[in-house]
Amino acid sequence: MRLDKFVCKSTNLSRVQAVECIRAGNIVVNGLAVLVASSQVHENNTITLNAQLLIPREFRYLMIHKPANTICSNVDEAYPSLFSGLDIERSDELHVAGRLDADTTGLVLATDDGRWSFDIIHPQKDCTKVYRVGLSQNIDEAQIIDLPLQFAAGLQLQGEAGLTRPAQLKILSPKEVLLSITEGKFHQVKRMFASIGNRVVRLHREKIGEVSLDIKVGTWRYLTAAEVVSFKSKPQSTLSQEGQ
Repeated sequence: MRLDKFVCKSTNLSRVQAVECIRAGNIVVNGLAVLVASSQVHENNTITLNAQLLIPREFRYLMIHKPANTICSNVDEAYPSLFSGLDIERSDELHVAGRLDADTTGLVLATDDGRWSFDIIHPQKDCTKVYRVGLSQNIDEAQIIDLPLQFAAGLQLQGEAGLTRPAQLKILSPKEVLLSITEGKFHQVKRMFASIGNRVVRLHREKIGEVSLDIKVGTWRYLTAAEVVSFKSKPQSTLSQEGQ
């Protein structure tokens, strides 16, 4: 963890105030003053501020039901921040584990634990994300069998050297499907359907790993201990288990 982040997580100081304390030589790590805010420290290090031992607050793990026309950022930009309408203390310390586009709705996981979120967003961790996808064009009868096979084999996206990782496609109706993927390339779901000549008109994330969205739009809750641990204890994704 960066030293300035550690100081913020252990005090009520802002990031700017934490950097000022570090540069002033007020932060001591294992007996030595450290003047660089980006220095990496560990929770097991002995870190003091003006001779007072710093103990970081426990990590937080949240589920948020993202509304449309919001962005997965801590600050408002062209669209309002996902956090701006939520009563979450110190939301500036949180980051999203797997961003959604502004027009995409559904399940967002937020945390201040970078190692935990890495297990969710890194493709090699095989964490499955499930999306409900609305399409502009009907899936005809000839595609009902072929399309799931194409997605399972991997699709060629424009501008990408290789194929997408195996994905699971379940057709719900001529214009609605469930798509399960284990990676998160830029606009990936939209680009996957563009590659087969269709267009995404609605996109909603329902599930990440073992965690399913179960709260109303625009609300949030803390994850249970079991939900938090599930991302560390499931090295194989649902897709891998099903042999896709």
